[in-house]
Amino acid sequence: MPVISAPHAFNEGDLFVDLESICGHQLYLKCEAFNFAGSIKLKAANEMVENAERDGILKADSVLVESSSGNLGVALSMIAASKGYRFLCVTDSRCNLSTRLLMAALGSEVHIVADQDSNGGFLGTRIEYVRKLCASDDRYVWLSQYTNAGNWTAHYRTTAPEIARRFPELDVLFVGAGTTGTLMGCARYFREWHRPVRIVAVDAMGSVAFGGEPGRRMIPGLGMSMRPPLLDESLVDEVIRVEEPDTIRMCHRMARHGFLFGGSTGTVVSGATDWLARHDARDLTAVAIAPDLGERYLDTIYQTNWLQDLYGDQVLVEDGDRVPGTADDDQVLGTGDTSPPKPLPREPKSASRAPARRRNS
Repeated sequence: MPVISAPHAFNEGDLFVDLESICGHQLYLKCEAFNFAGSIKLKAANEMVENAERDGILKADSVLVESSSGNLGVALSMIAASKGYRFLCVTDSRCNLSTRLLMAALGSEVHIVADQDSNGGFLGTRIEYVRKLCASDDRYVWLSQYTNAGNWTAHYRTTAPEIARRFPELDVLFVGAGTTGTLMGCARYFREWHRPVRIVAVDAMGSVAFGGEPGRRMIPGLGMSMRPPLLDESLVDEVIRVEEPDTIRMCHRMARHGFLFGGSTGTVVSGATDWLARHDARDLTAVAIAPDLGERYLDTIYQTNWLQDLYGDQVLVEDGDRVPGTADDDQVLGTGDTSPPKPLPREPKSASRAPARRRNS
């Protein structure tokens, strides 16, 4: 393991999970959360900050400001703390509480906008607030992940080559679409690759990134309430839109196998699984990108009351599963009776009692 002096100097980029036993299809998941920021956004954050420093945009008294639904805000909080900058994250009510607390713990300020924009999202409102801040004081520096080329070049230089080294015979790549930085960086890289690679963008239903009608989106991460300025649709072969209940069910399905991933990952894997089920994928090498893990979603997509309030009692029912909200589910998810658990009954000691066998589960 390396010895580092700055938190952004460490980022494990060569970890893949074989999801065939979970999804029923051969699918490899590139895990991007094993760094001190906990998500793929560390790559873009580091690239944009270093470019701004090199170009003389960031100075000692600068205050970084960015609009973010969560993960980029955490990454910039970490980098700002390491480099001695102040940072203000402009987010909205969908940002997970644990994410807000994490940014604050790293010394950042968090501003939450409450008014929705004309597309029923918060992005337009967040950006307008950032613009007003920058106009009020020239010490504010907005990196603008939505338009900054560093957002996609980071993945052109790192994420895509990491996949290519491990899977030189790659056939199809599934990438979640938010700002489309990861999508565009990987798409541009594999457009130059030695063999054709099908690029499938996975978007959240209700997002207008690729057109369509806006709709309610409660899970932060993927999706946009405007067309991403970085997006070049000519580099994308196909777009899949995933409903939020499908995202949630996939997150819980992976969790039942011991893999706790975030909402963005659940969306990408759900979309990839659906695509593979509709195609003859037996001889295809398929990779999906997992942006983050699930710890920051414990009070949302892994919390029964939150799920039932937004999506109804049946949201987790899949392939004969029991209805969530029963006593067993509440105990598993920690949302039911909070009184101390009853002690297990003691069995009488017996000298002739054989050691218990471990049961397979």
